Parts: sequence; C-alpha cells; structure tokens
Amino acid sequence: MGTALVTGATAGLGLEFTWQLATARHDVVLVARDADRLERVANQVRAAAGVRVEVLAADLSRPEDTARVAERLAVTGDEDGDDRRPVGLLVNNAGFATAQRFVGGDLETELAALDVMVRAVVVLSHAAAGQMTARGRGAILNVASVAALTAGGTYAAAKSYVRSFTEGLAVELKGTGVTATVVCPGFTRTEFHDRADVDMSAVPEIGWLQAPAVVSEALADVRRGVVISTPSVRYKAASALLRVAPRGVVRAVGKYR
Repeated sequence: MGTALVTGATAGLGLEFTWQLATARHDVVLVARDADRLERVANQVRAAAGVRVEVLAADLSRPEDTARVAERLAVTGDEDGDDRRPVGLLVNNAGFATAQRFVGGDLETELAALDVMVRAVVVLSHAAAGQMTARGRGAILNVASVAALTAGGTYAAAKSYVRSFTEGLAVELKGTGVTATVVCPGFTRTEFHDRADVDMSAVPEIGWLQAPAVVSEALADVRRGVVISTPSVRYKAASALLRVAPRGVVRAVGKYR
C-alpha cells in the first residue's frame, strides 16, 4: 500500500494506529521514546502483519530528536543509495497530560508538553507537507481532542492549537493532492490517563470510547478527505454544544483535575 509514520506509536491510540495501518498492509515507521518497547512492538508487527517496519527512538520534547524525525519525513525516495520509502501518511499522535495545575506547577513539564503536542506537530507537518506536495499525494492526520473546545488548561490549549492549525493547513493544501485531518476524540479507553495518574472514575461508562473505533473512524475520514473528524455521535453532539455554549459556561465546567 504505502508507508505511514506514527508518533507515540507504542501506547494508546498510537499503538492502535500502528496495528490498523499494518494490518491494512501499510509499511510503518514507528516513533516513540522507549527504545526497548519500540523494538518489541516492531517485532510483533513484523511477525503478525508481515510489513516493513522502521523504528525511530525519539523524544519529541527535544528539538534535536524532532529534527531527526523531520529528516525521515523529508525523504522523497529519489536519493541515491537511500532505500527508505517516502511517507504517505503522517500521524501526529504523541502527547501526554501534565496532570498538574499551571499555577505552582512545574514549568518544565508544561513546556515539554507544548514541545510534544504543538512544536513537534508543526515541525513534522512542515516536513511531511513539503515532501508530499512535491509528489502530489499524501495525508497528514493530527490527533487533537474534544478538550480543544474546553477551558481545560495547557492540554486543552495545545489541542486547540492543533485543531486550528490543521484547519488552516487543510485550506493551504487544497488542490495539491495532499490532505490534512484533525481527529478530536472524547474520553477513550487507553493507558493515557493512568500514565498521567489522573483519576477518571467520575466519568460514566457512556462517556468512554474504544480505541479501535476511534482509530477506524479517523482513518476512514482521512480517506474521505474530512478535515475535522469527531468519532461517535455523542461526541459530535457534545462538540456542537461546546461550540455554541456561552464561554462563561464552558469555563465554569473546565478544570485541571
């Protein structure tokens, strides 16, 4: 089929993207911080799906690591002696919750979150868009959240940027053969909240989505050229309400933890 690069590929939605793309016969380039876990996932995918798997151990809070991933995205396949295939789908999925209040919280943690969820998305999208438009085909999928429409602190602000950025990118890419999609899921059953030590026990069962369904709908929307993908009817409705609700109301229900 083609080659997809997934960031945050060894956990949560990133791992689900990895498996769904690989089982659909896409070669994959997997990016994550934990080199040992990255190799384990890569070996499992190679054995089960029989596709080509590259690994890039990179911490996207570090500009030098992000630059290495951008260099991989810039590969066009025309370079002499370079057998790496051009990436046709970029999935900017890496991210984490800071799980702290901004006031009195650790500033370095907040800045690292912005480096991963904003700076890296911009850098990698820039590299991918340049390579893809030169070839006249490709897609960029950025993972945001319904939280982008809330007042939920640094995480919500980062996801709001990603949503707006992707919309602008989609406008600029129109007619190039390259598309940009932002997926905005609600609460999803992954290890995301556990890793951040965030208590989600108050969320009712109906509020939870399943990762396979979220990823499947996101990839289907990429194929259709949808710009804003919001998995599930209930979160489409919630997003519509958040867009029209008075901001005072939105701020009243927003909190860090």
